[in-house]
Amino acid sequence: MNCRFTAVIQKEEDWYVARCVENGVASQGGTIEASISNLREALELYYEDSAPKIAQTPSFVTTLEVAI
Repeated sequence: MNCRFTAVIQKEEDWYVARCVENGVASQGGTIEASISNLREALELYYEDSAPKIAQTPSFVTTLEVAI
């Protein structure tokens, strides 16, 4: 079964940190590609003992303006 998740990748010092929006699972890597690959592995481990059917709810990504 394949599921689609939303990831946010941010540069933090020498690492790229990838976080899954839907569940908060995070991983890191030296490159964007490595951080995504590591996040994929972390998500597979996170869900390996889950019921075969994972309920997916739609995610919405937007931007907002804040006065600072």
